[in-house]
Formats: sequence, C-alpha cells, structure tokens
Amino acid sequence: MFRKAAAIAAALIMLAGCSSSGSSNSSSAAESAAVSSEEAPVTTAAPAETEPEEEKLTEEEYMEKCKNTVVELMPDAFDGKHQDYTYPEFQKLSYYSKTAERDTPVNVLLPADYSEDKQYPVLYILHGYWDSEDWMARPVVNLNKILKNLQENGEAEDMIIVCPYIFCSKELPRCTGMNDENSLAYDNFINDLLTDLMPFIESKFSIAKGPDNTAITGFSMGGRESLFIGIKHPELFGYIGACCPAPGLIGQIKESDMVFPEDQKPRLLFISSSQADGVVSTFPDSYRKAFEKNGVDFVSHVLKRTGHDHTSVRPHLYNFLRMIFK
Repeated sequence: MFRKAAAIAAALIMLAGCSSSGSSNSSSAAESAAVSSEEAPVTTAAPAETEPEEEKLTEEEYMEKCKNTVVELMPDAFDGKHQDYTYPEFQKLSYYSKTAERDTPVNVLLPADYSEDKQYPVLYILHGYWDSEDWMARPVVNLNKILKNLQENGEAEDMIIVCPYIFCSKELPRCTGMNDENSLAYDNFINDLLTDLMPFIESKFSIAKGPDNTAITGFSMGGRESLFIGIKHPELFGYIGACCPAPGLIGQIKESDMVFPEDQKPRLLFISSSQADGVVSTFPDSYRKAFEKNGVDFVSHVLKRTGHDHTSVRPHLYNFLRMIFK
C-alpha cells in the first residue's frame, strides 16, 4: 500500500517543484516614612501594581480564535520593503546527516537582532518535489520581508526559520524522478529531522524547545511530510501546517491514525489549498475529511484562484506566521 501511495503521489504532483514563481507595570510613588528629628529620612517603595497575566487559551479555544483571523490573501502592505526596517537575511549552512550519510545544506533565517541572551522558537518550512532548501528563500516568496513586516506591525513573534533540504537518501544526492525510490527519500526526512537537523540547530543557536516553541509546515510534498511528521511527533510540534499538501499521506499512515493523543493535541493545525490547483487537485480535501472523521479540529484556508506555486505559499505563510508561538 505504501509503495502504491508513493506512486500515486509521484503521478499527481508532476509540477510540484516546477512552479515559475512559491502592559506595562506601573509603580506607585514612593512614600516617605515619618521619622524623628534624630533619624535620617527613609523612603519606602510601595508594592508594584501588576496587571494579571492573560490566561492561556486551551487548544480548542486557540484553534477557534485562529479560524476567525484567517484571510484568503495577504494584504499588499506586508509584501513591500520599508526603509525604516532592518530585514533579516537567509544564511546557508551545512550539517552532516547520519541518516543520509552526507553533508546536507540548510537555509536559516535569524532575527536581524538575534542575541544569544534570548531563546527563540523555531519554524521548519519544507519544500516540494524536485526542489531544494533555496525554494522558500527566493525573492518571489519574500519570506524575510513578510515576517519582518508582520513583526513590526505586532502580528508575529520573534523566531528562527529553518528551510532544510528534505530529499534524504544514501544512494541519491538529489531527486531523479517521480517514482517509489525518490518518494521514499522524501518520506525518510523525518529521520534526518529528528536525528540530525534538529540537534544541529539546537547546538548552533539559542533555541526555546518543546511543542509550544516548535512549528512545522511545508508546500506540496513538503506539506504532506509536515503533516506526517506532526502527526507522528506531537510531543515535538505544537503548530502544524500544510500548503497544498501532496497525495500519499493516507498510505504513509492509516486514515484512522490521523489523530493526536488527548494530552498532545496541536495548538494549531492549519491546512491551505486552492480551488484552482490542478496539481494536487482535491487531495487536501481528503485530508480535511479524514481529520473531520477522526474528530480532529483544524483551521481550513481555501484560496480561490492561486496556483500550485508561490501564489498559494505566500498567503499560507502570512496566515501561519500570524498564528504560531502565541
């Protein structure tokens, strides 16, 4: 069944990688204590008045809140470059993958004011079939500007973004075709991520760990893999997304296994797809139906006219970035 699912995935995402374009505390005034003429004056500060902490929403409450914030398309204002902002830039790194037995490239986007004195949550974004770690870092996606513009508008948190190379094979350095062997190499990325990439990122940068601080999403084949990884490891990923996810997930796992433990429900499960996507077609809807059948709550984002490319990825990322790590 697994190989059959992989073959179906290969056939239906032929164009997946070939897109042309992707409160402040207030303090009371000091009170002077009454003193005798023999004593020096003493100033005593009154206890600071603090605002009560906002109670954290449950997973169900937060998911409902996210449903009310999703917009179909990204406003143009978040796509431009502002002279007063310092935008972060991607840096290309390499780590040794024991899983693939080779050095593997990865693009990392650090905050422009990154400091080792602060711990940052991490978002992993996975590319599609035929593509590489560079796909999400391209100017046409404009990820660094979208993120910074959102942050300056108070809509996104500080974070580290990691865009890995997800083709993971000991035999093949890169994708050579749409077949079982190549599809299984993408499916093998889960092992590289847990064994090699995440430890590398955690050793290299100041990371906040745990599911509340770790998110994953992806496009096309990367979207299928992000769902697979999120379902298999809810103890690691509290925010899970997928944009135009490729077919084959039901085959990697059973439909009945598309669930989360009661004590490990994701804070956000977000699925984007386009009605005009002629590549993955209605397969994202099949995943929605499976989650609904299993009683799994999620946020649905349906685009009307975007394609299987950056035109769908950009609004997906705009929405996802606004909802994670909160």
